Amino acid sequence: MKRIHINRRTMLKGLGSVAIGFPLLEEMIAANALGAIKTEVPVRAFNVFFGLGIPAPLQAEGFQDVLEPLKPLKDKLLIMRNVDQVRCDVRGINAHFDGATGSFTAMPADGGAKAGGPSIDQVIRKTHYPKGLPTGMVSTLVGGTFFRRSRVGRYVHSYGENGTVAGTMQEKPRALFERVFGRVNLANDPDARHTRLKRSVLDSVVDQYRFYSGPNSPLGPASKARVREHLDRIREFEQRAYALKHKDTNSPALPPRSKVPHGGPADPGGEGIDITLEELTTEWRLMADLYALAIQMDRTRFGSITFLAAGERIRLTGEYKYNGRTRYTFDDAAMHKRSGSGGCSHEWWHKFNEKKKNEQLRAHAHMKMNELAYFMKRLDETKEANGHSILENSLLTISTESGDGRHNDVKRELSGVFHAITSANGRFKTGQIMDVKAEAIDVYNTMLTAMGTKNRLGPAKRQPAAIDKIRA
Repeated sequence: MKRIHINRRTMLKGLGSVAIGFPLLEEMIAANALGAIKTEVPVRAFNVFFGLGIPAPLQAEGFQDVLEPLKPLKDKLLIMRNVDQVRCDVRGINAHFDGATGSFTAMPADGGAKAGGPSIDQVIRKTHYPKGLPTGMVSTLVGGTFFRRSRVGRYVHSYGENGTVAGTMQEKPRALFERVFGRVNLANDPDARHTRLKRSVLDSVVDQYRFYSGPNSPLGPASKARVREHLDRIREFEQRAYALKHKDTNSPALPPRSKVPHGGPADPGGEGIDITLEELTTEWRLMADLYALAIQMDRTRFGSITFLAAGERIRLTGEYKYNGRTRYTFDDAAMHKRSGSGGCSHEWWHKFNEKKKNEQLRAHAHMKMNELAYFMKRLDETKEANGHSILENSLLTISTESGDGRHNDVKRELSGVFHAITSANGRFKTGQIMDVKAEAIDVYNTMLTAMGTKNRLGPAKRQPAAIDKIRA
């Protein structure tokens, strides 16, 4: 029987700007004249940032404590220690901002709203898609859950060639959903806002869905089932983002509408906010689900995602459970015995002392690794044409702002900055923790070389030093 092949870029399109990418289906995998399968794995690069960092002495403990949540993914990560970002220091500005803006660029900031150059993901995007990504894709997806916002570099981690942000930050689940899948055009509806809460973006593509799932569909039974499954997931996440009313008894249980503050209320004069662990992780996990779905549906291939900003100021409360046991109970302000900024988790990093237990800092860092692992596990769920997961085939660069939270020593603060990367389809040595003892700029440029780029980060006259031991 003749094999039917459909284009990888096939999408369902509806009213307004609605565009929904298909998952990878058998019919999208081409075969050559000899019948051998031709794998189609797109180049992808994403920067994953978490605030405040992990002090270098704690990184040395491996998976014994704060890095424990990454252990299930250890075979798919290369964790790099002793990475130096001292070149990113800007006189008169602390490392919360310096290190955060230098993460993924390895260059000092160029003012309050610009980085000193492009980020890793954008150099790769320009190399592999010099004329732009395929029609209908989000060229760069930037999103995250964060609160501290005095400087753009605290929370945006994707920058173009001239150091300006490469995409608008999406910090609300609804905004991220609409950025990825579009919105239903209700311009002629006199009560559009009310109607939007009753309609789904999927309502505008229902005829196309019926075709692809009906008797005349070019898809086989297995692919039809996958399309149905993916569209069900889109509806589920949309319901969670918009808190729609149940349409039938089989709808998933919906969390309450988000009470997490955004915009100005999220950072009231730098004094920090009170937030529960449940509120924080509910918001983040919905953002992570939506971002991962956008990648799985091939709606985006480049960008950044942020979990808590550089120098984040929150007063966290709540019971933290890990693997079914209570690991810690957060109550930052009460433990600090202070209100305002002095009662925030931020202060545990300033109080870090390698000769003490640092119990509170450890709990916060462990929780952050658990939430990053949640996002990565979502990408590890989907296998691609070459038999590996999206996580394994993509380049995820995970980093933060500092290797020591104390502000009394720039060299110590911007040295030993945590870094981890994924395999990028076999380009890097995963499954180990490596002491690279190198500048981030050389690590990043080695990564770019492995990704096939000719452009490099940093000054053109600087003598490069390849860190070949990270390459597979």
